[in-house]
Amino acid sequence: MIPKTETDFTGIEIKTEPSLTYALDIERGSISGKIDGIESVRQAIYLILSTKRYGHLIYSRNYGTEHSNVIGEDKEYAFSEIKRCIREALLQDDRITEADDFDFYDDKKSVRVTFTVRTIFGDIESEVNI
Repeated sequence: MIPKTETDFTGIEIKTEPSLTYALDIERGSISGKIDGIESVRQAIYLILSTKRYGHLIYSRNYGTEHSNVIGEDKEYAFSEIKRCIREALLQDDRITEADDFDFYDDKKSVRVTFTVRTIFGDIESEVNI
């Protein structure tokens, strides 16, 4: 038997948290102040795409990407899977609404993927090397 409730959800306000965060200086390995808005999303994109999904217990199972799983596969299959993995990983962030306009550049040793990330703050051109 499934319990039934009579909960009234009217009047509940959905609050969006600010995206204020620490600015990471990747080259120096330090923090260089705080960032907000589109810059915080740009940093989140970098961190999400740099993290292997299921690879670190500190992150939830929804954080990171699995695009490294397609290495060695047929090029057409790999490109479609990379696109899916990037889109799936980025859409976990509620500030990101879409990832599209994917272009693939294959130089036989690696693949560079460029794409546009649509956010609530504006569009971001991004790229990742695989």
